[in-house]
Amino acid sequence: MERNVGSLQEQALKRKERLKAIRDKQIHGREQEDGEPENKKAFLEELPETRHRELKLRNYTPEDEELKERQVPKAKPASVEDKVKDQLEAANPEPIIEEVDLKRDVAKKLEKLERRTQRGIAELIRDRLRGSEEELAAAVGAVGVEDGDSD
Repeated sequence: MERNVGSLQEQALKRKERLKAIRDKQIHGREQEDGEPENKKAFLEELPETRHRELKLRNYTPEDEELKERQVPKAKPASVEDKVKDQLEAANPEPIIEEVDLKRDVAKKLEKLERRTQRGIAELIRDRLRGSEEELAAAVGAVGVEDGDSD
């Protein structure tokens, strides 16, 4: 049984090496040469280029004339008020449009309610007038009866 375990481990190691070789090919586009790891070669090739960067002085004011040329001009902060005004102006038109739509939608319903209200008021006035006519007739009748009894 140990023989199978040993051969399985060997096969697994070979598989790992093949997969690593395939990965390196895909990443770097070429096989390893001279037995040196590909990652180390790539690092050494890129190193001289990345070492020489241009110096930018943002917060330091140099005294040397040569370094003063490399000084970055100071940035001016953007006005917060202007940004807020722009955002407020951009947000305002939408609610106005919604209000107009709501008024238009409600206008028809308001017309119906107005008509019903007018009818209700007219009925109340008629009822009061009828009531006052009956009271007036009763009052007139009472006065006529009192006059007739005294004769």
